[in-house]
Amino acid sequence: MQIGFLLISVVKILGILAYIYGLLWVLGRPKLWMKIVGILVAFGVVQAFLSIQFGDTQILNQFDSGLLFQACAMSMVALGLNLIYGFNGQFSLGQWGFYGIGAYTAADITYRWTNGDARGLLVVGFGVILEALAIYGVNQFLKRYRGMPALSAFTLYLFGTVVVWAVAVVIGNALNPAISPALGTSGNLGALAVGVPLEVVFFLAVILAGAFAAEVSYLFGLPVLTLGSDYFGIATLGFTIVVNTLLVNTDTLLPFPEMRGGRGMLGIPQLTNWFWAFFFLLLVIIIMRNLLQSSSGRAIMSVREDETAAKAMGIDVANNKLMAFVIGSFFAGIGGAVYAHYIGFLSPATFTFLAGFNPLIIVVFGGLGS
Repeated sequence: MQIGFLLISVVKILGILAYIYGLLWVLGRPKLWMKIVGILVAFGVVQAFLSIQFGDTQILNQFDSGLLFQACAMSMVALGLNLIYGFNGQFSLGQWGFYGIGAYTAADITYRWTNGDARGLLVVGFGVILEALAIYGVNQFLKRYRGMPALSAFTLYLFGTVVVWAVAVVIGNALNPAISPALGTSGNLGALAVGVPLEVVFFLAVILAGAFAAEVSYLFGLPVLTLGSDYFGIATLGFTIVVNTLLVNTDTLLPFPEMRGGRGMLGIPQLTNWFWAFFFLLLVIIIMRNLLQSSSGRAIMSVREDETAAKAMGIDVANNKLMAFVIGSFFAGIGGAVYAHYIGFLSPATFTFLAGFNPLIIVVFGGLGS
């Protein structure tokens, strides 16, 4: 019996490797129709294996599907770190912190939504949009005053952030009574908390979680990216520890009692399925592939090769470092959101700084800049 189980496991591992290389081969084809057909086949094969049963035996059982969803989430995190470290040359240990931010942000949105509270989606949605406008506005203002110290510029961004999120909270509290009746309660879900509306909210939660993680990374990266690579790595490690500390105290220091602090967040809707895991992983791969093949991607890689030469060629080194850091954090936030809605439970112990070395190990052994 054990030999049979071992043989089945070996066959599954070989099948996964063949599947991955086949998908990469398809994505590298020059013709668009070949890519589309290959992607549909890649999705359909796994979906069939998850659905087809031979008697009481399923080709990919619940344990296998769990590993598959976790692998997709970890791949997004690793791809983001590969962009930051592998292609841009910035040694970062903060990826796990953005992974945790994305996981908790998306989980809180859907948890509140299925418990009759729309403020999670409203506050984060308006906050992310207003924050993007504030960042753009401050950036345009600073262009008129070149040479302003990094910390002074950071102060302006921080002030704008406090203002826009206060406005987002006010808007969320004002609109919530109009939407909550259609959500129902956790024991009696309303029309907007089931079926297609819930799937739409899940999609928005994942995207907003990634965007929120990206905006946090932008604010964090402004003063920190001025440091050298080694010091930048230490600063990002400190960031991960700070995020973990905040997650442990979400029910005391932060106004999120539903996250339950160190006890862990329960009751997260388990909305991640193969369609969503495949969709978001494919989205991350396409964004990264197109970015690296663009002029911006070549500028990012030139910074890794030689900052002095890149600057001499007119490349904005600081801006390209920041862009790579923000996009990589966006990928980590999406991965965290997908993971949270598969596992259905979040604990701060998952997002410790020691676990944060996992994506770094993946990237280093998989090949930096590969």
